[in-house]
Amino acid sequence: MRITSKGQVTIPVDVRRQLGLREGDDVQFIVDGNTARIVRAERDESPGRRLAARLRGRGSSGMSTDEIMELLRGED
Repeated sequence: MRITSKGQVTIPVDVRRQLGLREGDDVQFIVDGNTARIVRAERDESPGRRLAARLRGRGSSGMSTDEIMELLRGED
């Protein structure tokens, strides 16, 4: 892996998947001598908010917005 002139590296997709990292996640480096570890940074958000943010936009009911609104309102 090569470091860019801006000090950036790309985390391989298989590593991101193993760690559950997604675009926008914060990470931190922990340096121990000659070794560096990358870990998910602690956030102030609750676990529920993090889960909701991760799932947002991933579901599909197969229904249009109007159909969902009709169902929720009990309209026939």
